[in-house]
Formats: sequence, structure tokens, C-alpha cells
Amino acid sequence: MNSKWFILAAVLLVLNNFSFAQQRPNIIYIMADDLGYADLSCYGRKDYQTPHLDKLASQGMKFTNAYAGAPVCTPTRTSFMTGRYPARTSIGLLEPWVPSKRDSAIGLHAADHSVAALVKKAGYETALIGKWHLGVGPSFSPLDNGFDYFFGIYTGAADYISHKGDGGKNDLYENRNPVYTKGYTTELLGTKTISFLKQAHNKPFFLSLQFTAPHWPWQGPNDPALPDSIPMSAKLMQTMGKPDAYKEMMKSLDDQVGVIMKTLDETGLAANTIVIFTSDNGGEKFSDMGPYAKMKMTVWEGGVRVPAFVRWPGKIKANTVSHQQVITMDWTATILAAAGAKTNEKYALDGIDLLPVLTANQQIVPRTFYWRIFQRRNQYAILDHNWKYIVDETGEYLFDLSVDEGERNNLITTKPAKAEELKKKYKSWEQSVLTPLPLQ
Repeated sequence: MNSKWFILAAVLLVLNNFSFAQQRPNIIYIMADDLGYADLSCYGRKDYQTPHLDKLASQGMKFTNAYAGAPVCTPTRTSFMTGRYPARTSIGLLEPWVPSKRDSAIGLHAADHSVAALVKKAGYETALIGKWHLGVGPSFSPLDNGFDYFFGIYTGAADYISHKGDGGKNDLYENRNPVYTKGYTTELLGTKTISFLKQAHNKPFFLSLQFTAPHWPWQGPNDPALPDSIPMSAKLMQTMGKPDAYKEMMKSLDDQVGVIMKTLDETGLAANTIVIFTSDNGGEKFSDMGPYAKMKMTVWEGGVRVPAFVRWPGKIKANTVSHQQVITMDWTATILAAAGAKTNEKYALDGIDLLPVLTANQQIVPRTFYWRIFQRRNQYAILDHNWKYIVDETGEYLFDLSVDEGERNNLITTKPAKAEELKKKYKSWEQSVLTPLPLQ
């Protein structure tokens, strides 16, 4: 009799755990690469349309004051993976990581505190599809940082047709194995995502979908591969590419998101899946930054202000807009909260849980953000609610973004006390993070 009751209790426990797992949401975090604030038609782009992304934005909450953790790739990806300012982690000091002798010895090593590791510990299946850019080697791969599955590129950029990176080397991998296949990178990432979604999942999943588009090289699906002799470098970025190719890249990105959302509907996953969309930093030369000044690789608004929106059917009201200031690390904290995952106390988060904003449209909370870019620029900035203080190669600047979001009216001489207050606040923060690394 006792054994029967023991078996019954065990069955009920399994069923209860299964039910709890089913109740917790699946989470898809989509990050575009070098997408400017106004590069989507729902954010103001006029010369092409992004209907699928626009639809996704309309189905949830769209943010007008979303920021990247850094104005360049590797640091922002570090901030998402750790939920902390990039300058708290060695890999986050590389702006960005490049395949040099020094940088190759540095990578993300966060198996006990990355967002993937923490949700995995909470019972989630984890996958990264797309761009990694946080180190290469047996210790620094996505599989060493909490992901069960990886398909994508390791470095900062690869030819969209040949999948070759710097030096003509193949840079497409599945888990730890090189992949040699034909296909346009954006479409391959979409196809792998659809395959992942159609698999049988006996527990909730967290999918980090890191599209390489619209990062250079600017190639559309029908363009030829680049010659192997051309390095994947900043020089290439400046000398190649055409606006029409950029439009084709954006169409492919939009189409793939559309097919992925359709797959969520067809598989019955949509109702219990949170979808977050954003960018890793501001845009490049073919991007539209809207009213914001400058671009990627600067701490001005054009370098760090990004589009962002979240859909969660039944939890987040459709067609809502939030003016809450948010930053990359907040998405980490929000994902952990939604997954019921515990943080590692040794690595306190710099982000905050946005679920109260998303699900109850909580009133705006004043925020303070910090940025620094040292290797290829000499810039830093602090945003304290609406006041922004910037130091760059040309001088000091103070802006009141509540009336001057385009950073046109420098108040540094008329508001010296405010500038000094923000400067001291920034310097205090800088004492809490790692010392910058010089460019090698």
C-alpha cells in the first residue's frame, strides 16, 4: 500500500513539475547587428518597408528610449550575456574583439553567471543562433557559456555568401564543428531557427537569435561573394557597399523574422513565447539614426539609441508605447525574471527587471546609464534621466534630452554646475569597473 502511494506521489510530482515548466514562457531574444534607431519603417524609415517587424512591434510594447550597453558590438554582447556593464568583464574591454594575438587569448568565461547558464540551471533548453563575437577557442565558445546548441559565426563579420571571415577563413559553425554550406547567412539563420522551433521541446526554451544583418559587408542575397584577398576590416566597410544592397539585407532580415513568427503560430508556441527585438548599437553609413546625432562607435545618441519592442500575447497589451529608458542589461534581468532563474550573487546585475513596465505599464523610473569607448575613440558619457554629459575628442558637452534629443544645443557653459555633478558621478562609476585596454 505504501509503495502505491509512493508511486502516486512521484507521478504527481512529475506532472506538477511538467505543468510548471509548461507555464513558464519560452523566450526568444532577437538582436540585429548595427541597426540604426530609424532603420525600421515603424521607427521612421521611408525608403523601404519592414512589414513583419512592424507587425511584431504592433503586437506588443514599443520603446522610444531604448539604449545599447555600448556603441559597438562585443561590449554590448558582453552586457547582454552578463547583465552587467561591459567594462566589468575583460572581454567587454575589447571594442570590438578582433582576431589578434592578444584578443584571441581573451573571451567570455561566464559558465556560472551568463544569462544562458542561469536559465539553463532553472530548467530551460538554451540555444544561440547567429553571431557570437565573444571569443574563440575551447574555453570561450557559446557551449562553454551556458548554451546547449550553437549555429553561427564566431567573429565580428563574415561574407554573407561564402561565410568566410578575415583572411579568407571559414567562419560558420555548428556547435564546435565547421560548416561548409551554400546559402545567404540571414536565410541560413532563419532556417536553423525554424528547425529549432519545430523540434519537440519537453521543457521551455531560451533562444538567443543574433542576426548578422545589417552589419557589413553589405551584400544582398543575389550578390557575389567577396574575393578572399579582401580583409573583413573597417577599410572594407568604408569603401564597399551600396544603399540598394542595404535595402535587400533589411528585406531579408524582415522576411526571416516574419517566417519565424509564422512558425511560432503554426507550432502553437506563440501564446507562451516572449519575443524581444533590439539592436547591439547604432547604425553605420547606410543607416538612419532618425533625429539622433552621429553613429556607431560614438557615445552620442546615434551610437547608442536603438529600436526595441517586446511581444508576449495575453501579458503585454498590443499597440502600446513606453518612454521608459531601458538598456541592454535590462533585457537580461527581464529574461531571468520571466524564467524564474536565480542570479549569481557574486555578479550583481546592472540591469533591472522590466516585467512591471511590460505587463502593467508601470510609470517611468528615472535611470542613470554610463558608456565608454576607449580603443578606437576617446569618449565617455553619462545619461542621468534627461541630462547627458559627453566627453569626446572635440571637447565637453551637456545636453537636456527632454528638449534637445538631437544633442544640438550644448549647455556646457550655461550649466557648469550640472556638468560638474555628472562628471563626478561618471568618475565615481569608472572607479568600479576595469581599466581600459589600449588598442593592440
